[in-house]
Amino acid sequence: MHSIPQYQEFIANYIKSQQLLKEPRNLYEPIDYIIGLAGKRIRPVLTLMAAEVFDADYKKALPAAMAVEVFHNFSLVHDDIMDDAPLRRGNETVHEKWNLNTGILSGDAMLILAYQYFEQYEPEVFKSLAKLFSKTALEVCEGQQWDVDFENRDDVTIPEYLKMIEYKTAVLVAAAMKMGAIISKTSEENGNAVYNFGLNLGIAFQLQDDYLDAFGNPETFGKQVGGDIIENKKTYLYLKATEFADKEHKEQLLHLYSVQPVDNTEKINSIKQIFDETGASEATQKAIKEYTFKAFETLEKMHVLDEKKMVLKAFGENLMGRKV
Repeated sequence: MHSIPQYQEFIANYIKSQQLLKEPRNLYEPIDYIIGLAGKRIRPVLTLMAAEVFDADYKKALPAAMAVEVFHNFSLVHDDIMDDAPLRRGNETVHEKWNLNTGILSGDAMLILAYQYFEQYEPEVFKSLAKLFSKTALEVCEGQQWDVDFENRDDVTIPEYLKMIEYKTAVLVAAAMKMGAIISKTSEENGNAVYNFGLNLGIAFQLQDDYLDAFGNPETFGKQVGGDIIENKKTYLYLKATEFADKEHKEQLLHLYSVQPVDNTEKINSIKQIFDETGASEATQKAIKEYTFKAFETLEKMHVLDEKKMVLKAFGENLMGRKV
């Protein structure tokens, strides 16, 4: 097994070896640009890691890891268009740097490009990877639609929210891991176990993102703290606060989520105080731990060496304690 930084280096080198820049330049340059804005690359790392957990050479998993990374970035390009976001990873978004039409078309091309990477595998493995990928891609779209729908609803429930983040975020984490299992040709039981490990870890990851968006350190979080509050997003924190709030807190929260002040500092601080006073922040931290431990329970169903289970557990613990 390798370390996370080593897997990230393997992926970075593989990306550099790909000929992403070709004609027409206005189609492929934005693809090269967004892929080059390296994030943490958690998903492709998990594909390589899962392959090695099940005794395959990580090199065999590189094309699938690349497919996962290309698809993830495709979804970001289109998400940024839908959100009218000016920045991604501290740089201009594709539609801002080029234009809206380029963002749509280059994003479409990325989805097709992701599928092409599976063509490097033998027919049986290709079929399994493509089937999983198609299911996952559709679920991500469903999750995105629920997220959009929730913006105009005041009756979103906790189960509905958890289903939304499962589809929008967690299924791709889960699929990335199962792809490593498919490439290694391990048992179906192992493949399902590592999928469920990734699914629960993905939910914990998104809940942690919700929490850090409000309570993260601006110097380490990498994004604007309080962004979800400014956009009046009904996150897990918000839903728990409305569930626990007394009449006074509830009225204050509903009012604050209906206004868009010029200076958001007071709004952010007031809402964070409500999150603390109602117990919503504590409940969110508890949920992060619960989903992380739920992921750890699935490790018992994997037929691999204990030392490999410990690698996956350590990864989950690092995510749970992350500040970025």
